[in-house]
Order: sequence, then C-alpha cells, then structure tokens
Amino acid sequence: MKKALVVSITGAAGQIGYSLLPRIASGQVFGADQPIALRLIEIEPGMKALQGVVMELNDCAFPLLDSIEATSDLDVGFDGTNWALLVGSVPRKAGMERKDLLGINGQIFVGQGQAIERNAADDVRVLVVGNPCNTNCLIAMSNAQSIPSDRWFAMTRLDENRAKSALAEKAGVHNRDVTNLAIWGNHSSTLYPDFENALIKGEPVSKFIPERAWLEGDFIKSVQQRGAAIIAARGLSSAKSAAHAAIETVQTLRAVTPAEDWHSVALASDGSYGVEKGLICSFPTRSKGDGSASIVQSVDLGDFGKVKFQQSVTELLEEKAMVADLLPE
Repeated sequence: MKKALVVSITGAAGQIGYSLLPRIASGQVFGADQPIALRLIEIEPGMKALQGVVMELNDCAFPLLDSIEATSDLDVGFDGTNWALLVGSVPRKAGMERKDLLGINGQIFVGQGQAIERNAADDVRVLVVGNPCNTNCLIAMSNAQSIPSDRWFAMTRLDENRAKSALAEKAGVHNRDVTNLAIWGNHSSTLYPDFENALIKGEPVSKFIPERAWLEGDFIKSVQQRGAAIIAARGLSSAKSAAHAAIETVQTLRAVTPAEDWHSVALASDGSYGVEKGLICSFPTRSKGDGSASIVQSVDLGDFGKVKFQQSVTELLEEKAMVADLLPE
C-alpha cells in the first residue's frame, strides 16, 4: 500500500463537507489505490456534529480510509497535510456589509494560513472554497509566505459548471459539448463567464446561440446570481454542486489538461492580462498534472469581455484594500 495522503478539510461538519467527504474517502478524488488520512477541522460548537460525521464515515467501511482525526485545533488539523481544502467560512447574513464579512472571515484565514505554514507537508496544495474565496485565499497565502504562491487556489469551477450548463440548455446540447468556458475575475456577482471564447461541439457559441443580447444579459446574470437563486429555492446555499466543483478542481489540477481545452481556477496572478501580481484572480488555466496550474496566454477577450473582466478585477483590488491590515508586508 502507498503511504496515506493527508487531506485536511475545514468546516468538515457543514453541508459541503458532508457531500465532499465520502467521495474523497472512496478514492474518487485521489485514486483507487491511494490511502487517505482525513484531518477534519471544525470550530468548537461544531464538534458534536463532526463526531456524527466521523461515525458515518466509519460505518461506510471505506477500504482506502486509513485514519480520521477530528479536531478544533488548527495545528493538529493541518499536521502533515498534503491537500488542505478550506471550506468553512462565516456566511453573509442580512444587514452585513461585504467589508464586515471580509473582516470576520479574514481573521479566520489569517490563523489558517499561519497554521498551514507551521504544520503542512512540503508538497502542500491549498484550495479555498469558503467565501469570499478569492480574498480569503489571498489572506491565507499572505500569512504563509514560506509556501510558494503557486500552491494556492480559490474555487471558480462551480461558476464554470453553471455557465456550461446554462449554455448547453440554451443550445439544446449536452453539457459535455461545451468546452473552453473560462471564468475571469472574482467568485462574486461580478464574475465574467467568457462565452466569446467558449466552444460548443468545437464551434463558436454564436453558431448555436445567435442571440447576442441573451449572452450579454440573461446568461451572464444567471451565472452571477445562481447561488442566490438556489438559496431562494431551497432555503440553503449550494452544497452538493459546490462539493462536486471542489472535487473536479482537485482532479483537474492533478491531471494533464488536454491541449485544446482549459479550466477555471483562481490563482496568484503572475501579471498576465494586466492583473496585479499576486492577486488571486480566476483565469483560463491548464495543468501539467503536478498539482499546479498555469494561465493560458493570448486569449482575446474582446472589447465587451475586457470591460467585464476589469470590473471584476477592480472589485478584487477593493477587497484587498479592505483587508490590508491582515496582509503582512
């Protein structure tokens, strides 16, 4: 048997964690021959619920599940971790300003970044799911400066999946027929789902969906506001789809991306497309299969796309300014 891979998950008793854990423990994410050691992290009030999650995992008798550690201690939770999935965060409540949310969650991600730096394995990769994920990722990364910036990611794969589904439905094709769909910018209501460079059955989207007004209007709005629509429908935020997108993000980072396609993930900018270096921003990316991603170059956003992307980048810069006191020099 291989040595167990240590996977740490924050907010492990939450809805996303509940959907995520069995798929990791079953071998779906890291391979059918890879033992897993889970480090499940919760805040103290969530520990009782987490014990129930642990009981269920044990009752599944997963052959690949080597061990489970349930803890509220970050140093224990990130001890030797190879992959850290930062799912837990405080949700935005009625009357709460975005700045308030950034401040509350910012403090959480300062501590998590510092604990990851103290305890994680040398090859650690970090995926931030908890919102606002781009800036939470920036905060954690900035507080773990000995860990290379190319190890840090924030999830925009859910937005990509939502956009693919919307285009497929409109065009009357299957989701798998939609490729090269990139999310640019922030995981927020300013994100830009790039329909101009996306393909349907290898052809431009406009061949299947000629209504430019729909693409520029209802399509973008539906992707940007899909999370709110789900909350309105089920009374709870996205969980199953978010867990699935997290799994796909890790799978994609660990696989070689086909040369003719790309995928969406937010990562530390290298200055591409004029985005400030180090800002956690979503781009079209490709992976070599080593747990890293590189930004696809020379994608023509067009005039419309450039405006939309810049609006989202501006929001990211505003968020960075709001949490400046949490970002070490």
